Amino acid sequence: MAIKAVSFDLWDTLVDDDSDEAVRAARGLRSKHDERRFLTWQALNGCEPIEMDRVVLAYDTTDAGFNLVWKQNHINWTLEQRLNVTLSGLDRTLPGNVFAQLIADLARMEIDIPPNPIEDVADSLKALSKDFKLGVCSDAVMTPGTGLRQILEGHGLKQYFSAFAFSDEVGHAKPHASMFDAAARQLGVERHEMIHVGDRDQNDVKGPHAIGAKAVLFTATRPDDKDMTTADAICESHKDLPRVIARLAREAEAGS
Repeated sequence: MAIKAVSFDLWDTLVDDDSDEAVRAARGLRSKHDERRFLTWQALNGCEPIEMDRVVLAYDTTDAGFNLVWKQNHINWTLEQRLNVTLSGLDRTLPGNVFAQLIADLARMEIDIPPNPIEDVADSLKALSKDFKLGVCSDAVMTPGTGLRQILEGHGLKQYFSAFAFSDEVGHAKPHASMFDAAARQLGVERHEMIHVGDRDQNDVKGPHAIGAKAVLFTATRPDDKDMTTADAICESHKDLPRVIARLAREAEAGS
């Protein structure tokens, strides 16, 4: 059995999740959590006055519903769906142009101030791309897949990938099999010919294992799951990742 492709989670695997918060704080900006609520209040209040506390409560309730559906049903609501749930809870609507602008503003937050790439990630991808097809297989929680591509492009990383499976485009979130199937299909490989790399055991290890792919738990910025993982390997840095992948590929071929 030959390994022909490697898929990657994005958050805490290619980029350091929430590393942009330090930049926001240094610039005197609100946290992403608070800015999303402020932007929603601003849009609503500009059309008809409303108390901030009401908007925050509705937004928090929507987030709770989102997380429940995400974890139990492996579905990520799109930004439009999340905002519509919030507006429904407030018994409010927004004019089409105001709604569209708010969606655009929310979607751009992590593009305008992006999270940092993880150390040595470019060198790791460059090395791996010589021997394997590479893809991204990641949930799109607040920033849609179109924006996540822009983040990768801005860091000079998008060039290494020939497949992109984002949850808002696939229709399910990890560990649902359709996410990994979408990546494998775009990469032109069979499930068992792929290794997935990510930081969460439930999503990035048990998900690929369920469809017959191998999995590497990546712990450079989020080591939370390393003591309970069933991954085929644990990798602590991008500097070591090409070596780890090469070893798993050799083992897979020897065992075929």
